[in-house]
Amino acid sequence: MKDDEEKSDKQKLFSFDEQEGKSLDEVNGSIEVPDNAGFWKTLFTYTGPGILIAVGYMDPGNWITSIAGGAQFNYKLLTVILISSLIAMLLQAMSARLGIVSGKDLAQLTREHTSKRVGFFLWIITELAIMATDIAEIIGSAIAIKLLFNIPLIIGILITSADVLILLLLMKMGFRKIEAIVATLVAVILLVFAYEVFLSGPKVDQVLAGYFPSSDILTNKSMLYLSLGIVGATVMPHDLYLGSSISQTRAVDRSDRGAVRKAIRFTTIDSNIQLTLAFIVNSLLLILGAALFFGTHSELGRFVDLFNALSNSKIVGAIASPLLSMLFAIALLASGQSSTITGTLSGQIIMEGFIHLHMPLWAQRLLTRLLSVTPVIIFAIYYHGNEAKIENLLTFSQVFLSIALPFAIVPLVIFTSSQTIMGEFANRVWVKYAAWIATVVLVVLNIYLILQTFHAF
Repeated sequence: MKDDEEKSDKQKLFSFDEQEGKSLDEVNGSIEVPDNAGFWKTLFTYTGPGILIAVGYMDPGNWITSIAGGAQFNYKLLTVILISSLIAMLLQAMSARLGIVSGKDLAQLTREHTSKRVGFFLWIITELAIMATDIAEIIGSAIAIKLLFNIPLIIGILITSADVLILLLLMKMGFRKIEAIVATLVAVILLVFAYEVFLSGPKVDQVLAGYFPSSDILTNKSMLYLSLGIVGATVMPHDLYLGSSISQTRAVDRSDRGAVRKAIRFTTIDSNIQLTLAFIVNSLLLILGAALFFGTHSELGRFVDLFNALSNSKIVGAIASPLLSMLFAIALLASGQSSTITGTLSGQIIMEGFIHLHMPLWAQRLLTRLLSVTPVIIFAIYYHGNEAKIENLLTFSQVFLSIALPFAIVPLVIFTSSQTIMGEFANRVWVKYAAWIATVVLVVLNIYLILQTFHAF
């Protein structure tokens, strides 16, 4: 009897199920969609998942690249951000359609079409990508906490580990509450950088010209390399898994083709609107870098460098003030915390989808967070809390993301192009070829970035 009770307790902590359940079962189909409602009311109901996806495209890992792009090459790389955003919109729309039509997420379908051994290998690769994303969030949040409150970096790192309790509370409040909180954090980021760009007074005609391709991008080796960095780091693998899952949070009758078609339509609109916001934020970051730092030859490779530069009148001129620096740190903290929420959900999707391991959210989050925090703490202790040295981890974290990317994109294109899985909702011919071209470009760029990173060290 006692053995049975102990076995039961273990099963409550974690369990392996041969038969997988619904993706994010606790929120799957939890939001009702009104029948015969008008366009705007229906769109409001479907609005939310897109903002969680967009967070991945404006996380702390992308900030330095965008600002450095403006500081080094003025507004010329805005066209690269535009192309990257269009690729993201295409892939995320495919990801959402896959979840809505099949009723399964990308991890579940990938595991279904592979052996247990391959599924376990893919889980390891993707879990490393989640950890890499987590590292960027931890570093960004911890540095923001130090800049705002002068709290030692190591303590700030430990504080960021406590977000497991915050997310557990949010999940109890319902998925719409999570969407609203993330939307608020994204709004903070958008408003902060819009205000700072407004103060910086960019030249509008040069900004608009930056969205048109320039031959310099191909002929200037340094500009080409930074462009590859922007494009290659755009699509986050965990976002593709996340998009295929949270698109299922709306209750859709899959036996009704009209209902499925409507869900695809409004989910795609939501995704494109929110990714447009991410495009605006990334554009603002580059514009800020160009307006304030182009021609100053400032060192802007770290978050702390940016923080200090914004209050240095010798660099940014008359608008320099501690307020600008504080706003930057607030936006950095908001970015780190919003990314934390999406990273947690992605971790659960991947763990349950690939290896059918079901754990309570707090246990899954604690395990993932501990694995991510450990190398950051080791670096922090070894380098005595030196922010510049710790930020070197961001470079290595991007390598893991680059390695994991093909394992997410290639199955996504294959599944969404399959008539067997998608039926009449399979990719149209032009979408299929556009997706394969984008896939090849992203994979080649990421391989190139991996080689260049290792060569640099």
